[in-house]
Amino acid sequence: MGFTGPVRRIVTGHDAEGRAVIVADGPTSRIFDNLGQDGLVFQEIWHTTETPALIDRARREADEAGLVLAPPTDGVRIRVVDLPPEAEGGDIDAVFENIAAADAKVDSDRHPSFHRTETIDFGIVLSGEIVLIMDEGETTVRPGEIVVQRGTNHGWMNRDRSAVPDRLRPDRRPVRRRSRLATLRHRGPRLLDVCRARDA
Repeated sequence: MGFTGPVRRIVTGHDAEGRAVIVADGPTSRIFDNLGQDGLVFQEIWHTTETPALIDRARREADEAGLVLAPPTDGVRIRVVDLPPEAEGGDIDAVFENIAAADAKVDSDRHPSFHRTETIDFGIVLSGEIVLIMDEGETTVRPGEIVVQRGTNHGWMNRDRSAVPDRLRPDRRPVRRRSRLATLRHRGPRLLDVCRARDA
């Protein structure tokens, strides 16, 4: 379906007396949707800049300009991605530029979205179906299923060709279904060394 709106993000912390409290509850404010492919939406939920992450009353999410695919070195990033069905006309090079990942793009005849980051990623399908494409083979991932992506070449694809009425449009014109994926990425110095050693 069309974009279903921002994800609700709940952030906890401590008050001045050290009691656990909810410090934020509402839609995420960092939403990126002008990326070079219609329907592709990245919602940034949270990121850290160090491991272990410091947790104290004053600490908030670190500022970050723009959208970056990989987390900071030693950091973690969680986001939700709305992946539209395959369509003609998207500019995949622009997508990689707009997510600061041109260097992650891999030339492959398997799929234009092929890429590799020096991270461990945990991808959880929230809705729809997403095809995970590897150098050799592919598999369909359904809601509730989890991919552990360990610094390998891969691409994501939504092959859903069905159309459903879009309840957000007054004319209820049919639109093709989107799939929604949550990804958590970790990038640490040991992981970077392992990835680089493997390539040497």
